[in-house]
Amino acid sequence: MDKIISDIARHVRFRLAEKDDAPFILSLRLDPEKSRFISPVSDDLDAQVRWIGDYKQREAIGDEYYFIIESKEGEKLGTIRLYDFQEDSFCWGSWILKQDAPPYAAVESALSIYEIAIKRLGFKRSHTDVRKGNTSVRNFLLQFGAEITGEDDLNHYFRMSAEAYEKARKLYRRFLL
Repeated sequence: MDKIISDIARHVRFRLAEKDDAPFILSLRLDPEKSRFISPVSDDLDAQVRWIGDYKQREAIGDEYYFIIESKEGEKLGTIRLYDFQEDSFCWGSWILKQDAPPYAAVESALSIYEIAIKRLGFKRSHTDVRKGNTSVRNFLLQFGAEITGEDDLNHYFRMSAEAYEKARKLYRRFLL
């Protein structure tokens, strides 16, 4: 894949995460407010670097893609990941935006992740899980066109079709180039 993976949004772009992004990623994952609904990590930079090294092997065979969300000027704004590929479906997550990220970064990064998965990689739908307490992401996904397909004690489960994405793309077209 190219260095810049997605450049369809007005203000943000994606690039693949590299080992030298480990301090930034770790700072997001250790932020108590930002990490409430994601898997915990230890405050160990070397462990984060090793995890990225292992991830790069999964990336090389097309099993997973971990992106740094950046401004068009190259400022790091957050992370987002594609993984758990199942036939025609993908999962996305590890979606963390830094505290002072601009408001449009959420919509533009969601549009971009679907654009990559559906338009570039050929998936037909997404499956995503969101912790029950994470009402802001839950509400965002519902407004974006995803539907709840189930729940357990911990999560709500969502699905979104390529057709629903196309509707969202039209609805939020002002965020695209």
